[in-house]
Formats: sequence, C-alpha cells, structure tokens
Amino acid sequence: MPASRTSRTSLPRSTVTREHIIEAATRIADEESIEALTIRRLAADVGSGAMTLYSYFRNKEEILDAIADHVLGGFTLPPAEETEPRAVVQSLASAFLRMMREHPSIVRLFTTRVTTSPDSLRGAMEAVVGRLREVGFEGREAVQAYGLIVHYTLGFASYQAPRPWGKPDLPDVEELCRQRTHFYSALPLAEFPNLVSLAGDVTTLPSDEQFQFGLDCLLDGLLRRIQAN
Repeated sequence: MPASRTSRTSLPRSTVTREHIIEAATRIADEESIEALTIRRLAADVGSGAMTLYSYFRNKEEILDAIADHVLGGFTLPPAEETEPRAVVQSLASAFLRMMREHPSIVRLFTTRVTTSPDSLRGAMEAVVGRLREVGFEGREAVQAYGLIVHYTLGFASYQAPRPWGKPDLPDVEELCRQRTHFYSALPLAEFPNLVSLAGDVTTLPSDEQFQFGLDCLLDGLLRRIQAN
C-alpha cells in the first residue's frame, strides 16, 4: 500500500505553532500569490485542521498582517562599513529591493495595510532611520531620506515584479531580454518609431541598471538639498 501523500511542511498537530503557520503562509504568498493563500490551503500545508489556524488567527486578514510583520521585522541592515551618506542610502535601498524580491508578497502588503508591531517598526523603520542619523542625516532629513528609500524601491519593485526580463537572478534572463527586445523592434515602425529604434534600451526599464540610474538621480538631488541647508 503506497504511503499517503503529505505536505512538505506537514507537522504533528501538537507541534503546529504560530511561527510555523506564518512561515508557511509567507512561502505560499511569495511563491504563488496572496490569492492562493486560503485558510484551507494553509491548514493542509502545515498538516492541521482549519480550527487549529483559527486558534491563532481570526481570519485571513490577520494572517496577512502577520506576514507583513514577519518580513519587515526580519529586515536586516547592511553591515555598518560605509560612513558616507550616499553609500549608506545606496546600501539601504539595495537591501530593501532585495527584501522585496525575496518576498514579492510584501510589495502588495506594503500598499494595503499599516504594520504597527514592535518587530516591524524596529526592523524596517527604527533601525533604518537610526543608521541614517548616524551618518549625518539630521532629524526630519533622516525621515525624508527614509521615505525616499522606501517609496522608490517599492515603486520599482512593483514595476519589476511582472517583468522577468529585468530580474538578474533568473537563469534565462538573457534569453528573456532577447525576446523582449525582439518584441519592441518588431512593432510597426510607422506607429512606434521610438520604441523600435530604442528597443534594446526600452528592454532595460525593469533592470538593475535602471534602478541604479533612478537612485543616482534621487541621491544627487537629496544630497544637494541637504548640503544647501
């Protein structure tokens, strides 16, 4: 008789904890989608009944709040090796973008809810503002620099998410870029003269190169403003 099929995260009912549930929920939301995350699916994934989940969370919204708190609370500051303001903002922006790539669900959660747990405030806000103040951003300037980092990376991550040819970690990214460039270059020339002639450049819009270009422009303006004040 063949062994029964179980979830890869299946645990004895007595060992299912809030942390196990949050980790499984985060994985489903990241690897599939927030829509794919249902109470029934999550219960099956952790190897428990739905009532076990309801003993920790009243509904899916509370689970989504917990995912946001879990991911933001786990944000790790880059090593404090840089002391120059520009380099620090660069490293922080790169760290936020990396977090959003590793946890694509956080991009949507960031725009649909406000997280107020001590862990999320400490990890993704308090520590970041503190690092900015350490390297010379004073008071309100530190908060404004924080806002620039979060708003820019969130916007870029949202744009990049459905465009795989902009993701450098994918093994077939070169082929995806080639296909996208071909798509733009094959458009009717009379209707899209700019997209056709600049097909290769248009393909780079969701790339890290574009992210760096935009960040450099923002930093040029930010640092000039701070120096002027």
